[in-house]
Amino acid sequence: MATNYPDNEVQRPAPTLNNDSTKLGNQDVVNADDLNVTANPSVTSATTTTKKSAKVVKPSKPIAPMHRRLVMTWLLWLVYRLMAMPILISVINPISPDIVGGIVWYGLWLIPAVILTPAILKGRSPYVLLVGSMLTLVYLGASGVTLFIRVYGSSWLEILVYGFDFALLLMINTWLFLLLKRLPSMNNVVLALTNA
Repeated sequence: MATNYPDNEVQRPAPTLNNDSTKLGNQDVVNADDLNVTANPSVTSATTTTKKSAKVVKPSKPIAPMHRRLVMTWLLWLVYRLMAMPILISVINPISPDIVGGIVWYGLWLIPAVILTPAILKGRSPYVLLVGSMLTLVYLGASGVTLFIRVYGSSWLEILVYGFDFALLLMINTWLFLLLKRLPSMNNVVLALTNA
């Protein structure tokens, strides 16, 4: 009895029972219970896909309280740097520098910060906030250098004025960093903004 097989199939002999009842040909017989095989293959594929797609999702931390702290500190720093600092330095410093000249000087110094203020008030774009973080790091460095210079030649009250400016900038940088960590990643910004 000759059977014609296609060229790519190999003819295999049918398994025969040996004297040992647990063997078929050269292969061991395995119980279906040992394999944990179910009769419906779609059930096993559904459970494996469920296990693959089940990821632990951390609840995202709220952005609004962090943004509120950033805005309050930012506005406080702008008003303090533009108005209070020149007035306090004029009152405390024995040379009594001109108040209007100090306000104009700090106003020029704050032009980049004023340009950045609408983006800080919105607080949604990670790109702009990242640029703002770099800018405030420059302000923080300049404030730290000024504080370091004043330590050696000024009164304690003047050091406290510059120290408060440094502390406000340090808090702004901290809030910006934490807000950037809580915002969606930069490659998902378009999706997050369209869903909001």
